[in-house]
Amino acid sequence: MVFPFEVRAGTRLATAFAGFALILLASGISRRKRTAWLITLPLLVITAIFDLIKGLDFEESAISLVLIALMVIFRKRFTAKSDPPTIRRGILTLAIAIAFVLLYGALGFYLLDRHFSVHYSFIQALNQTFLMFFEYKPPSLVPLTRFGKYFVDSIYILGIVDIGYALYSILSPVILREAARDIDCERAEKIVNAYGRTVLARFCLFKDKNYFFSPNGSVVSFVVSNRVAVALGDPIGPSNDAGDAILGFTEFCASNDWLPVFYQTLPDYLDSYKNAGLRFLKIGEEAIVSLEGFQLAGGEMKSLRTSVNKMTRLGYSQEVVQPPYSQEFLDQLELISNEWMLERNGKEMKFSMGWFDREYLNTTQVLVIKDQDGKVIAFANLVSEYQNRELAVDLMRHLSNAPAGVMDYLFVSMLNYAKEQGFEAFNLGLSGLAGVGESSSDPAIEKAMHFIYTSVSTAYSFRGLHNFKQKFNPTWKERYLVYPGLQNLPIVALAVSAVSS
Repeated sequence: MVFPFEVRAGTRLATAFAGFALILLASGISRRKRTAWLITLPLLVITAIFDLIKGLDFEESAISLVLIALMVIFRKRFTAKSDPPTIRRGILTLAIAIAFVLLYGALGFYLLDRHFSVHYSFIQALNQTFLMFFEYKPPSLVPLTRFGKYFVDSIYILGIVDIGYALYSILSPVILREAARDIDCERAEKIVNAYGRTVLARFCLFKDKNYFFSPNGSVVSFVVSNRVAVALGDPIGPSNDAGDAILGFTEFCASNDWLPVFYQTLPDYLDSYKNAGLRFLKIGEEAIVSLEGFQLAGGEMKSLRTSVNKMTRLGYSQEVVQPPYSQEFLDQLELISNEWMLERNGKEMKFSMGWFDREYLNTTQVLVIKDQDGKVIAFANLVSEYQNRELAVDLMRHLSNAPAGVMDYLFVSMLNYAKEQGFEAFNLGLSGLAGVGESSSDPAIEKAMHFIYTSVSTAYSFRGLHNFKQKFNPTWKERYLVYPGLQNLPIVALAVSAVSS
């Protein structure tokens, strides 16, 4: 052979470590990570050379050379960034870990030399530990006991774990650590005021959001969770810019190693999402009540009419309170809200709706239901849309001892108030999974969701909420989840759940 045995033995282990690293880097390469490309290229060069050294393996070396050529040819496609602080932490951790492993091995060989065939000095023990990463079984390393064998294996395991953690850190997606800048919030608010046309537009301005701006004046409001950038609704801006804004946000996400997702979109831009390489899935229907003909007369409204008459007869009343609110009033609402949440063992939902926040409530009207003594027993806050003459309900809560029919009374009061104020429609919100998978032509995933909707009892009753809204005879409008590929749907679902809670 051309090279000495010691050299060939050392390159075998080094090639094995390089192969392990390349396996870990494969995910980063598939995500077009620039950092993964920078690490993979020299590793392939090393494997190509070592394949020749360890046994003149021309075939294996040729494969590495072909991969090197492909990596160079397609180098401009690797544009996804990694998170700089996490990279620094990973490199620092790797350096500390290497030092720890060397010290761990050196002290072990020095203090536990009775378990080996050679009695090491500390310097020899340190050198022996170093050689282990270049020679799988150095000639002098012969464990005499089972403990000695376990100790040697533990050094290799620590080395592999260190490499794995370092590569994981280096390949981490960009992490947003700061809230949106004030200048971005102001810019987003101007766009929303000018172009917002759904109730979600209001929630796009909440402090949990970050913003992407298209060159032509659109904004996408989003939150990042576990490498998924979840945008709330469609891009807001000029309608003729929607396609470019969608494509721009998709490319922006790719550059940060995020998966782009749009939650609760309208059907208007589904073709634009498809053109951007995304898929869409119906997730429910939004209930919109036309106020022009809304009244309690007729057989369809009998149950609502009965509830309202009962509440009125018992001395209950409703009142719309305008901001700003006194602390005493907000204290009353908070007591109701806390009891409501405690009874349901839940926590505030966020992202696509508001939550109990005094600052937020002071920007909306609140409709309250009072008992005979004037005590507030239920409330809901009202959110107006920017372009459409449409009012919507956000928070809606009542005390646990409120009489049956209080929610009917609350909603009828809101609809009557909206009608009196000249609004054309009232938005009852999304009915999750409603109308999903009911057609024979619907995708298999939607049919599976329909099975869950009709067959599985969950803590949150989608069907119960849908049936309640149906009493108001609304028009149902489809809403969608837009996502990048079926294989990503599980992580997308987890991300949507995470940002909403």
